Amino acid sequence: MKRRMLLKIGGAAFEGNAEIAHLAQAIKRIRDIEFIIVHGGGAEISQALKQASRGTKFIDGIRVTEAEDIQIVEHVLSGRVNERIASALHENGIAAHRLSGKTDRLLVVEPLRRNGHKYGFVGTVTQVNPQAIFSALNEGKVPVVSPISADESGQSFNVNADSAAAALAAGAQCTDLVYFTNVPGVKIGEETQAVLSIDEAKKLIAAGIITGGMIAKMESIFDVLEHGVERVYIMQWQNEETLTALIKNNSINGTIIKR
Repeated sequence: MKRRMLLKIGGAAFEGNAEIAHLAQAIKRIRDIEFIIVHGGGAEISQALKQASRGTKFIDGIRVTEAEDIQIVEHVLSGRVNERIASALHENGIAAHRLSGKTDRLLVVEPLRRNGHKYGFVGTVTQVNPQAIFSALNEGKVPVVSPISADESGQSFNVNADSAAAALAAGAQCTDLVYFTNVPGVKIGEETQAVLSIDEAKKLIAAGIITGGMIAKMESIFDVLEHGVERVYIMQWQNEETLTALIKNNSINGTIIKR
């Protein structure tokens, strides 16, 4: 099977078009690997909600999305951010295909309920229909996916981008899932862990060492490793050599999670 890699991008490392240009240059240099991009947009969502005099609340690193917020969140993610990334890729020689979780029922969701908490219009993925992804890849295009998805009735839901990336990586039969973050992997104290097993990561969560948004990321990783994805990385984007070093030398400035 051809190697297929899903890149989840977000955070400060990809807020500007220059960083997307660097990513495009890296992708252009790599042969025989299909790429899928899933993006977040937390900072831009927070800014848009603030401008609308709406507050921002997180529970265990997941943004609570009220009924008054979902239209704003969808406009930011599926509109502004998705278009910016796809346009920057196009300008740098990468044929990109814009999608969201709502496109052809790519990601079908139900309301997220977790540890007794309700998150409003935040969804958890129950079904992946990857035909739109496969069509784009067959045309030689890079799918650029907003995590905004819908339930069976068509109601929009915000989906944590890490969770959406994991669900799509499994459903689209990816061999690799890479989370590019603002931090260089999973840390214990000041030391970045080069390799973690699922059991080790679960113990770090239970001990309160892995906290906040990293918990949701880890829970997504546990699931994706059980569903056929071979390799999962949490690493820091530095420059266009970051992706090349990972693929050609298996060299990363981050953490590999394994079963």
